[in-house]
Amino acid sequence: MSDYWVYILASRRNGTLYVGVTNNLVRRIYEHREGLVAGFTKRYGVKLLVYYERFDTAIAAIQREKNIKHWPREWKLNLIHSLNPDWRDLFEDITR
Repeated sequence: MSDYWVYILASRRNGTLYVGVTNNLVRRIYEHREGLVAGFTKRYGVKLLVYYERFDTAIAAIQREKNIKHWPREWKLNLIHSLNPDWRDLFEDITR
């Protein structure tokens, strides 16, 4: 059984947000941080891991990602604040 992850990246506190899904959180966040992923995150400097959730199935993770992407920005900010009020970069936490 694999783990699947929904994550939110930010350019800075209350900055530009990106919501994604992956089956390898450490690898995917590393790719974003190093600019290896062409597109939105590279263009806007969205590199800080500010939120993540684990799921048992890809279907559940993809559905959660879609739901969060359709939320108003304020709801996304509230989600981040609820678990990461200081907007710490959580990358170090996931690489331990």
